[in-house]
Amino acid sequence: MTSAPLARRLTLGDAVTLGLGSMLGAGVFAALAPAAGLAGRWLLVALGIAALVATANALSTAQLAAQHPVAGGAYAYGRARLGPWWGFVAGWGFVVGKTASCAAMALTLGAYAWPGHERVVALVALALLVAIDVAGVTRTARATRALLVVTLLALGTLVIVVAVAAATGTLAVPDILGSVDAAGAGAPTGTMLDLQAAPDLTGILGAAGLLFFALAGYARVATLGEEVRDPARTIPRAVAIALVGAVAVVALVAAAALAALGPAALAASVAPLADTARAAGAPWLVPVVGVAAVTASGGALLALLAGVGRTTFAMAREGDLPRALAHVGTRWRTPTTATLLVGAAVAVLVWTTDLRGVLGASSAGVLLYYGVANAAAWTQPRGERIVPRWVPALGLAGCLALVATLPRDALAVAGAVLVAGAVGRVLAQAVGRRGEPRGDADDAPL
Repeated sequence: MTSAPLARRLTLGDAVTLGLGSMLGAGVFAALAPAAGLAGRWLLVALGIAALVATANALSTAQLAAQHPVAGGAYAYGRARLGPWWGFVAGWGFVVGKTASCAAMALTLGAYAWPGHERVVALVALALLVAIDVAGVTRTARATRALLVVTLLALGTLVIVVAVAAATGTLAVPDILGSVDAAGAGAPTGTMLDLQAAPDLTGILGAAGLLFFALAGYARVATLGEEVRDPARTIPRAVAIALVGAVAVVALVAAAALAALGPAALAASVAPLADTARAAGAPWLVPVVGVAAVTASGGALLALLAGVGRTTFAMAREGDLPRALAHVGTRWRTPTTATLLVGAAVAVLVWTTDLRGVLGASSAGVLLYYGVANAAAWTQPRGERIVPRWVPALGLAGCLALVATLPRDALAVAGAVLVAGAVGRVLAQAVGRRGEPRGDADDAPL
């Protein structure tokens, strides 16, 4: 059974909104502190490395999406350019990894919205966002745009307030470090407090790995490629605009946090942007930052649910997942069954799991996804390229370097999940072949 195609309704503005909404999620609120703990005063250098790798990945993704404007992103590209198994590796890594990321995003939203009741709030928000996604991709884009506007206004206000405080000499670092003195005694593990020390390359790369995932939402544009108008022109432009905008915003926010707190206090902060507002003498801005964290998490979760649902749909359409998941709703022309299943899986994780231990494995799965995308882009002939061949080579090398910074236990979990998925694929295809009618019966004359 061939599923119905998805409707092409997304404009350039919609695609940029979904990309920016994915990138400016909880990462900009949560990733700066642990990244500062690894890179110290070299935080912006780490961001530059992350931006370089993200740019190479984004350009490879855009080049592929222009030639393969279908749902599924790197799953579809890997399948078309490298073979079914490579496509499966990319798709499975993305679906599993980003499902865990969806749950983390929902819990972040809940923690900011109603501390102590984050699971209940996360489930309510998840149900609402899944309903929006099922109701049509243009509704998803409109809701993401509204959330994104609130986020950008709050972050822009924070940057301006810090700049004014720095210019007038009124910055005052709040007492975050406690017993940590100026020499760094008692500093949190992994925090680089010796600002005169030579840069630690391992720490900088580790910080780049964390910050990369705060920028990786550009893939949402590609996974929605089957719903974008004039994809050959729209997708590359949307990816480029969204990535440049996200890097600029994250760089400005990171610079403001460093200026207000310094690397040591930033690394020790539990709520770095709220502490940045306090350091700038603007306690009134703290609840605004909290609202922005909720809207950013909600916008990223909405776009992410759409991306995971479309990849699940694409895998089901090719038989790599149960074909029932390839159902397209007749009213809104969205992959309803796949989206509802993804929402249910995220809800189970939200209610039952401590996700801190699985996010490293999630990162490994997503890096596999981008690695396959770069390898697929490298194989494209000259007539299909919009960037030189060294760009996907750089992206692939960057993915491998960032994987190398992940903890070994996270890599072990990712490997086990990948093997389990491969075994499931083999068994599902064996069952599918057993259920197919025999060729001689089909070919028999009437």
